[in-house]
Amino acid sequence: MSHHLWHRPRTAEADGTGHGSHKVSFSDSSKSSKLDSSRPSTNNSRPTSPRLLSPRGDRLLSPRGDKDKDRPRSQQLWSDNRAWQRVNRQSEALWQESPSALSHNSPQPRPFLIYHDSFLNLLGPSPTLSLLISDPRAPYFHEAGVFHPATNTLFITSNRIPDTSPDAVTTQNKTIVITKVEFFSPTDFTRDKVRCPERNYMANGGTNFRDGLILCAQGSLREPSGLIYMEAKRPHKTTTLLNNYHGRPFNSPNDVVVHSDGSIWFTDPIYGYEQGFRPKPQLPQHVYRFDPSTGDIRVVADGFGRPNGICFAPNEETCYITDTDFMHGDGTKVHSRPATVYAYSVYWTNDQPYLTNRRVFAYADTGAPDGIKCDVYGNVYAGCGDGINVWNSGGMLVGKILIEGGCANFCFGRNGEMWCFGEHKLWRVKLGDETRGALLGV
Repeated sequence: MSHHLWHRPRTAEADGTGHGSHKVSFSDSSKSSKLDSSRPSTNNSRPTSPRLLSPRGDRLLSPRGDKDKDRPRSQQLWSDNRAWQRVNRQSEALWQESPSALSHNSPQPRPFLIYHDSFLNLLGPSPTLSLLISDPRAPYFHEAGVFHPATNTLFITSNRIPDTSPDAVTTQNKTIVITKVEFFSPTDFTRDKVRCPERNYMANGGTNFRDGLILCAQGSLREPSGLIYMEAKRPHKTTTLLNNYHGRPFNSPNDVVVHSDGSIWFTDPIYGYEQGFRPKPQLPQHVYRFDPSTGDIRVVADGFGRPNGICFAPNEETCYITDTDFMHGDGTKVHSRPATVYAYSVYWTNDQPYLTNRRVFAYADTGAPDGIKCDVYGNVYAGCGDGINVWNSGGMLVGKILIEGGCANFCFGRNGEMWCFGEHKLWRVKLGDETRGALLGV
């Protein structure tokens, strides 16, 4: 008989107040409009990926000639490397000019790199990138990224912030805060801090769950790590769902996703130990599946350098997991270590899912793929060192959304809306109206 199971639920209340709640307004030039006829159908059947043009097609890779002037611009880029480099230089020039132009009153440049024509379908007719908030005081915009549709609220966890309070000695005098952005319209919102009594749990990744959200609690030298449920509405009561694996403490859970069967899947790297706020690891760096209805907790994947982001394809037949071993918790970066997205097939036996057929899906060319999500067409998005990289379901890089300083994580909203987290900056991306996050129901 196992004596660990899952921690008996306990609740605590948060006052929901924050420092200097303020309202921010800005203008946005993005306009909603219908996509062209090349968009995939949006009937009640499961969506399929946008039609892709074969990279081996004669027309795509033929030598330049008189017919090139009639070809789509992105196809010309494939056949002329100099043109592609020229576009890259132009994009970099936009970013060099952008710092002086950044304001809440004007849209940002449109740094959307097209690697394949299918990316145009996702962008829609008028994609935009806008800076919502720039706060030099602290890196408030780092991880989680959970949009709660019922309250039009976005929850974001910060990076580690200096903390001089006595309790912070167990987290190396650092803390993590949760920012709540409540939207009244895309251009009108308020920003607050969510304060939870369990202040040392060092929240990181998160996802929607029931009427609230699940946060990965990295824990501290004193507090256990695990999964915490937080109500989306004030006073943001919290409940501990899980804090051990058969009596052995987790390392520092990093990211989490919920399967349609109600099970919770999460990654558990050792970043907390490397950053000094978690004890020496007592478990390998696993990926786990937890069933809150039965208390069953089991390992579903191992063999990672640093398992990080996790998500499912729209049909839940594929699970994507990122490995950010490229960067360790002490800040060291080694280019020979993985910065890789792995794909797994999800198979069922005795009514239980397991992961098999591990294969390399993609390797990030800049930085490491951190947060990862799919859209309703099966395309895979990951936050990397240069912004959001987008691959189709076959692993082809189809496009990038360049974001100054990179992007650790991001979140889908409604009708082609995305929020991207750049530590001190919160960005809003507007794609085509029909480009939405998978398995979100929005």
